[in-house]
Amino acid sequence: MSSTPTPPHGPTALHAVQLVGRGEGGSGVHVRSLAAGLVARGIRVTVVATPATAERYGFAAAGALVARLPERGGLATAPLCTATALRAACAGADLVHAHGLQCGLMACSTILGQRRPLVVTWHTRSHPDGVRGRMMPLLERRVSRSARVVLGATTDLVDGARRRGARDARLAPIAVPAPRQPHPGGDGAALRRQQVRAELGAPDRPLVLTAAPLDAYATHEPLLEAARMWLALPEQPLLAVAGEGPARGRLQRRIDAEKLPVRLLGRRDDLPRLLAAADVAVLSSPWEARPVLAQEALHAGAPLVATAVGGVPELVGDAAELVPYGDARALADAVAALLHDPAHRAALSSAGRAQAGTWPTEDDTVTQVLSVYDELMTYGDV
Repeated sequence: MSSTPTPPHGPTALHAVQLVGRGEGGSGVHVRSLAAGLVARGIRVTVVATPATAERYGFAAAGALVARLPERGGLATAPLCTATALRAACAGADLVHAHGLQCGLMACSTILGQRRPLVVTWHTRSHPDGVRGRMMPLLERRVSRSARVVLGATTDLVDGARRRGARDARLAPIAVPAPRQPHPGGDGAALRRQQVRAELGAPDRPLVLTAAPLDAYATHEPLLEAARMWLALPEQPLLAVAGEGPARGRLQRRIDAEKLPVRLLGRRDDLPRLLAAADVAVLSSPWEARPVLAQEALHAGAPLVATAVGGVPELVGDAAELVPYGDARALADAVAALLHDPAHRAALSSAGRAQAGTWPTEDDTVTQVLSVYDELMTYGDV
């Protein structure tokens, strides 16, 4: 067993606060990985999150201290109790690392005027409607200009931060933890696959899997339209949707009214297990940076059909079938073609694992973030 690493910043370890709030846009997975890696390198880490997020991602088990935010209330507006919790968590910290625009705004409001460096990671783009949508450029400008360093998961996020006035914006690809064990094979894997398929209601029919929040955005509408087109297939696949959100009722009403072959699974924490049982994984988002579903699918060797948006083409390379966003016919046809071509599915499965092997590892991600922290501590927040 290795000994505890020596803190790299002298007798008192660097104290970094990770502000993640609700862990949206893949930030919860990233902060869990980042916290574990930083703690292993002798850094003191406090994660500021809602109780549900802290429980779901296990920040305490990663070795971090956890400061809990109120479960309800708008993070972006930083109500008094939220601001008080964050201010207490940041007391004595060397720097604050906020994940996402809302957390960046909250950090700006709370540590304004303090000589404490702020790092902000942009994991994805926001797509709000109404007044907030019109205010989005101003909010992004405030966060970009307040942060000492902005880290973007894709080049277009970095370019966007620079356009908003960021002093220092850098590309920082975010790694999803790779499977802890090799991809299982043999009779045991086949049995587990059948068990999952039976659990989902697809023991003897093709299984298509997607995972995304059931929010108000247009992620699922093209996919439901594709599912309607699958009704004409001789063997109708079942579309299983992992995720929860405020649009669940609206989506379920459409599924029931049109008798679509779709099952809403709710929130799931066993995505790799589900992917191992699926014939095809589908990502139908209007925009993504480095989507968790795509990374998990390629790691698991699940053939992937995805929309060619944001950072997805760069992420998957030639290891997935890409279709335009909003083109339900193209989406339906790509999935149907894969379901009828086992050889192509096998080729994509192999290519996916090879592509996943080219991505930055968790260790690479932690090393890059730590180098930013070291730079800020060496040269100060100037």
